[in-house]
Amino acid sequence: MYRFTNDYSEAAHPAILQAIAETSCEGNFGYGCDEHTARAAALVREVCAAPDALVQFLVGGTQTNLLAAAAFLRPHEAIIAAQSGHVCVHETGAIEATGHKCVAMPAEDGRLTPAAIRAAVEQHPDEHMVKPRMVYISNTTEVGTVYTTAQLEEIRAVCDELDLLLYLDGARLGSALALGCTTFADLARLCDAFSIGGTKNGALFGEAMVIVNPALQKDFRYIVKQRGALLAKGWLLGVQYEKLMENGAALYLEMAAHANGMAAALREGLAAHGYRFAPESPSNQQFPVLPDALLEKLEGRFHWEVMGRADDAHTVIRLVTSWATRPEAVQAFVAALD
Repeated sequence: MYRFTNDYSEAAHPAILQAIAETSCEGNFGYGCDEHTARAAALVREVCAAPDALVQFLVGGTQTNLLAAAAFLRPHEAIIAAQSGHVCVHETGAIEATGHKCVAMPAEDGRLTPAAIRAAVEQHPDEHMVKPRMVYISNTTEVGTVYTTAQLEEIRAVCDELDLLLYLDGARLGSALALGCTTFADLARLCDAFSIGGTKNGALFGEAMVIVNPALQKDFRYIVKQRGALLAKGWLLGVQYEKLMENGAALYLEMAAHANGMAAALREGLAAHGYRFAPESPSNQQFPVLPDALLEKLEGRFHWEVMGRADDAHTVIRLVTSWATRPEAVQAFVAALD
């Protein structure tokens, strides 16, 4: 069976596994107080052109997002996010469990707009409601769309006007960067904090939280520890990000570009057969609308996620490619459409 279920079905890129194996018995200090983690953090700061950023390596995306809420917000403050945002839909109320509300706003194609941000603030005018304080976006979004640098600049401008923090979830950041829509340095320039996802781009596990705003850096590790997120074997994260970020994040971007390329081949093959997408996505997530009769014939040979019904005879599915997706898997899927 060929699986297009997600981009973390495979363990890790061989170079990552080799690096872990080679350092396995070094006897490193725990909790990220080791040389590998220190070098990895320095490489992140270098690639982001953010020499004063605080870099904290964490295990997973939900953990990273809830720590942003717990650390950056006062008790009465809330997060503005797209209705389809990961913090609103796929994190089992993790943000709310920190004591902070998610203000979910309509967002076309998964992208939050300055107008939606402004509307969220206007809908919460006084102390009888939560106070919107942080804008949450993800790049790529939950539906595979991307924010360009110009769009991020527009969001930054409205955040500055309304005294809001800007936090970017980069669980699938590699895909967005490989498309050339923005850069590491742009993110460091425009965001108060953002994450660089490894779990969905070739790492065994891991996310890098990059806190650019100095006002948000103090005591962050205390909150990481209090929330149970300070990994004792933290050097395992450091070793992985050393490999991902060296040579200007060459391996990180190479893996993401491969995933995007495989998705593009899927998209072209589906389009050539006359199928539409809901929505259109340039990234490694594709959402074709396919006849139920066709899906029945493909079952057992391929695996995907069902996103919902398009009509009585069609279903929207999600196909996800990764650093490990083989061309023959894509070719087999396209061929099977016949």
